[in-house]
Amino acid sequence: MPLTYWHLYNIYYICCNKSLNHIYTMKHLFLGKLWVVLLSLFCVCSVSARKPIKTLLITGQNNHNWQVSHVVLKQILENSGRFSVDFAVSPSQGQDMSGFVLDFTPYELVVLDYNGDSWPEETNKRFLEFVQNGGGVVVYHAADNAFSKWPEFNRICALGGWEGRNEDSGPYVYWQDGKLVKDSSAGPGGSHGQQHEYVLNGRNKENPIMKGLPLKWRHTKDELYDRMRGPGNIGDLLYTAYSDKETGGSGREEPLVFTVDYGNARIFHTMLGHAGATVEDNTAMQCTGFQVLLLRGAEWAATGKVTQKVPKDFPTETQCSYRKDYKEKK
Repeated sequence: MPLTYWHLYNIYYICCNKSLNHIYTMKHLFLGKLWVVLLSLFCVCSVSARKPIKTLLITGQNNHNWQVSHVVLKQILENSGRFSVDFAVSPSQGQDMSGFVLDFTPYELVVLDYNGDSWPEETNKRFLEFVQNGGGVVVYHAADNAFSKWPEFNRICALGGWEGRNEDSGPYVYWQDGKLVKDSSAGPGGSHGQQHEYVLNGRNKENPIMKGLPLKWRHTKDELYDRMRGPGNIGDLLYTAYSDKETGGSGREEPLVFTVDYGNARIFHTMLGHAGATVEDNTAMQCTGFQVLLLRGAEWAATGKVTQKVPKDFPTETQCSYRKDYKEKK
């Protein structure tokens, strides 16, 4: 049959239609991919634009080397990109403390690296208001030695040691037969044996701080606090460690990392991290496990959430891990 004008027009129309459909399909695919890229960029920008958590670190007096610890704590927190840290440095021990009046209102988080003379009453009042209104607190290492005669501070810490603590301060608290035991027997509160490496034993899988972390990991050479006493109002017990008598310890499984049950506040308490002689010679604080727990606990205390992933360099049960420059290797 001969091709008419009508046949040629129909062939042309079909070909054009297929080309147009192909163009539309490619266009939709391109727009879909572009939307995915833009959405990804938006998410990345949102994360990077997230404001750092405003943090006040209180220091200036301590029976430990606060000149090293407060510098390192700031480095760990700020190197993560998640925190912005200001210092509140007290007068030296024995000096006039009346001017050490702190304003907690700009902050979401307070980190305690202080063990020394009493704060002015106004600072005590403002600190309690901050905590009782739901502020976040990190109790770091020897900060739980402070203010043994201040009942509310001891409730904020749950456990403390030294500074005259005894059975009047509250019971000994330790882990035995799968549960926390409160032991009201007489005796001084707070001790530790010689520094050594030891294994942390996880006691909670569900707390956001613990999600994804191993239940056993080896900590670098550090003090292991034992025979701690206090109100014992532990919220979630996160890690314990065995205080071996062979290293001068209690012979008990001691609570070392936990949250505190104190009203609306979120309080993270870590007894790890004895400060070394210098920022460079600082084994306990250079432990990757210590740093990661500090970061996760601090974020949880400030926000109630933990957005950080468990890093690949986290220690194992048999192998310590170090971050000597106080940041994750990219």
